[in-house]
Amino acid sequence: MRVRAVFLVGFMASGKSSVGQELARRLDWDFVDLDARIESRERQTVPEIFRDRGEPGFRLAETSALRDLLTEPVTRNRVVALGGGAFVQERNRELLRRWPSIFLEATVPELWRRSLTDGVERPLREDPEQFAKLYAERLPFYRQATVVVETTGKQVASVCSAIEDALKVRGTAEDAGAGLTRIDLTGFGTGE
Repeated sequence: MRVRAVFLVGFMASGKSSVGQELARRLDWDFVDLDARIESRERQTVPEIFRDRGEPGFRLAETSALRDLLTEPVTRNRVVALGGGAFVQERNRELLRRWPSIFLEATVPELWRRSLTDGVERPLREDPEQFAKLYAERLPFYRQATVVVETTGKQVASVCSAIEDALKVRGTAEDAGAGLTRIDLTGFGTGE
């Protein structure tokens, strides 16, 4: 049996966890939140890891958790939500090269607003200017994802529909004009 996985990438508050949970429910796949997996492995919350070990220590734990996730035996398809900085790290992008990735893109003002209202403690969120600067630094890496899905002003169900559409078939000229890349999951790696 070929086990498939898709990885959601994007900036903080882009909706990776909420979209990932709903997409997994709709596809009847498992949902994995890499940050939750890191917290379980490290027995600390992400903010605690940042405080105790700094960002470099967190990035080491993140890459280790991702590597383990990609090498463990699985029997069901998965939707995996990565942390906001995971796809920025070259070694993580290389680990994910064989797998489809979906960049959940949104405007900086919307991401800032979401980050203030979602109740999540975010170690790298300081002020609007720093937030926008960090987003600008990470954007070129996010844009290396297999598919880009715009999420600004959209409900979770609408974003999931766009992802489901993109996962069905390879790109066509019409898709390119619509800013949507379609992919065939059978061309990517499996969990075998």
